[in-house]
Amino acid sequence: YNIPSSCCSLSLDQPPVIMPTKPFRQRLDDGEMVLLAEGYVFEFDRRGYVQAGAFCPTVVLDQPHLVKSLSEEFVHCGSDIVEAYTYYGHREKLRIIGLEHQLEEVNRKSLQIAKEVAERTNTLMAGNICNTGVFDIDNPKSHEETARIFQEQIEWAVEEGADLIVAETFPDYGEAKLALECIRKFSGLPAVVNIAPHANYTTRDGHLFADACKLLEEQGADVVGLNCSSGPETLIEMMRTVRAKCTGYLAALPVTYRTTHEHPQMLNFTMPDGSRAFPYNLDAFMSAPDDFYQFGLACKELNIQVPGICCGNTSRHFRRLAMALGRTPPAVKFYPDMSKHYIFGTDPKLHAVNTQKLRGKIDVAGTEADTPKLAGV
Repeated sequence: YNIPSSCCSLSLDQPPVIMPTKPFRQRLDDGEMVLLAEGYVFEFDRRGYVQAGAFCPTVVLDQPHLVKSLSEEFVHCGSDIVEAYTYYGHREKLRIIGLEHQLEEVNRKSLQIAKEVAERTNTLMAGNICNTGVFDIDNPKSHEETARIFQEQIEWAVEEGADLIVAETFPDYGEAKLALECIRKFSGLPAVVNIAPHANYTTRDGHLFADACKLLEEQGADVVGLNCSSGPETLIEMMRTVRAKCTGYLAALPVTYRTTHEHPQMLNFTMPDGSRAFPYNLDAFMSAPDDFYQFGLACKELNIQVPGICCGNTSRHFRRLAMALGRTPPAVKFYPDMSKHYIFGTDPKLHAVNTQKLRGKIDVAGTEADTPKLAGV
């Protein structure tokens, strides 16, 4: 890979500059792709700072420097947007875990961290709202409560300097529509609105994903698409149907798990003993970084302007996506160079006792010729 010298000369303790700051909508109108790294929830669960189940972003209160560090890491690997970690930081979620009194603190701290990183790295800062767990299409009172939840998070995002709002992971078209209405009413910022794809290929309120996206596009969303639930291969096939319906800007953010037609979302996976893999054992179904290279190529083919990664995202996966899209973020400097590996390398400075003799044994390992004959067998 041709890595610019300016990229490689960056010090590891200096935040990278990915591209000049330009308004989100202008970037889209200028034909640019805008990459979006998500996945804070699962990553902090993996690291032991967020409790799976409620998945609330309490790490923002307990260890804010870690949130800042992960935000910087995602930019280092190619993200053009620093998304505030307010996912599941809304009133309903915090009420469930007894922290509703810290609602504003959680949101403002998350937004301030994201803004600080975005300003230092010349990237965009996104506010984030998501499925509330309150919305019921048949209960008008729930619509009012959902709108209040959206309103306060949107207004805090505006006050803290967000450049756009990402509204996502909606199981219902109706809730996504309400989120869009609230963004337009309380912010005027560009809106990315994403549906969460579920196993029966329709929203909970009965819309095909492509139809739901088309409706949101017609109602004024700047970008529509799908996020979460499904892995790269499964989600990109759904996005083909969305692109066939929608003429505007699209987003696609799969999870990092190898979903299939048989198991189209990560919630379907089971372990050999029949137990549900979600959330604790999902790593058994992890996608490879190269799966996201192929996903990135497919995004280019379908003209998906806001590609990214949702739950399960790691810097290794996101770097590979960025590379597929022709990017050379600073993390590309550390893309594997196996020519230096002591067994598999080709560098003449390496020792043949490893590159030839040991590799020879490894390459035939498991064959009948390599299997020792044990006494009594």
